[in-house]
Amino acid sequence: MEVFASDEHRLGLRPVTRRVWAPVDERPTALGHHRFAWLYVTAFVSPATGEVFWYLSNGISKPLFEALLASFAWEAGAGRERTIVLVIDNAGWHSEAGLTVPDGLRQVFLPPYTPELQPAETLWALVDEPVVNKHIASIAELDAIIAERCCHLAKQPDIIRGRAGFHWWPRKTNPN
Repeated sequence: MEVFASDEHRLGLRPVTRRVWAPVDERPTALGHHRFAWLYVTAFVSPATGEVFWYLSNGISKPLFEALLASFAWEAGAGRERTIVLVIDNAGWHSEAGLTVPDGLRQVFLPPYTPELQPAETLWALVDEPVVNKHIASIAELDAIIAERCCHLAKQPDIIRGRAGFHWWPRKTNPN
């Protein structure tokens, strides 16, 4: 049995800003043009091992989340040999009513309003890194940048484990 966490992150053409160094008496600048088109990143992460699965979409809904669960279960090999407990928040599209959960996956819901308990929440600073304080011209360009970043991060389990591996998070167990 393994415990994974899942969360969604919304990125758009609105700039992601962070603090930067600037010379004394000068204001730092970051180019940006506020537009409201969005890209959603969904992560399924095992904080104990650093294994992560990324999915990009242009929206989020219960049917899409159901499809993401099916894709994740298939890619992760969930089933009789690998049971995955999935820790998720209480977003409306996560609710069990009318949601088909694949064999080998079990959902556990976090208490309401507790993002600090969600290990997947800590990954968004890593995902945002290539677009911070930069102007992105189109959703297609943003999609390409974020897809490349997610592929790079998927090959870095130590970085993922270091970011998401809370000391109290359960470790992988093998049933006897």
